[in-house]
Amino acid sequence: MARRSGAGLSADVVKNPAPTVRCTVLAPSRNPSEDGRVKTFLSISCLIAASVFFSGTFAQAESGWLNDYKKAQQEAKATNKFLLLDFTGSDWCGWCKKFDREILSQSQFKDFARGNLVLVELDFPRAKPQNPELKKQNLELAQQYQVQGFPTIVVLNSNGQKLWQYDGYFPGGPEAFIAQLEKLRKG
Repeated sequence: MARRSGAGLSADVVKNPAPTVRCTVLAPSRNPSEDGRVKTFLSISCLIAASVFFSGTFAQAESGWLNDYKKAQQEAKATNKFLLLDFTGSDWCGWCKKFDREILSQSQFKDFARGNLVLVELDFPRAKPQNPELKKQNLELAQQYQVQGFPTIVVLNSNGQKLWQYDGYFPGGPEAFIAQLEKLRKG
């Protein structure tokens, strides 16, 4: 450790100066082709970061599924539609994947949902990272509706009153599932 002594620095500092650290990443190099590679690398890195950050938002908007329960409630009230809550383990639950593939992803269900439902995915992934607020929201809703397993479907009216809950895979394909939802809609 160097100390100030009189007019100059100690002999230790002069003999062993501290290493110099330079940040030259954004400084132009003497080689123009290197400048282009650095700019390209930075541009691509920024694009990748932005696409990862926004991919969930765009994917949700495109698919019609929301994950923000409060926004979904507001939309259901404004449009007088039912809320369909899908409690799922999207990256590990085999029955959830089967339910999604055979019913929720089918065009017949999507067409019905577009006109009649506000769709809410309440996911409990094991491998995918999840926002802490979203995780908390999903856990609170699972407790509120006493979800015991996955998949679990809960249907609420536009005022938030529970109309129906189904635990497990729903057999019969999109036709049977839509018929059940139509019964609820017609009262």
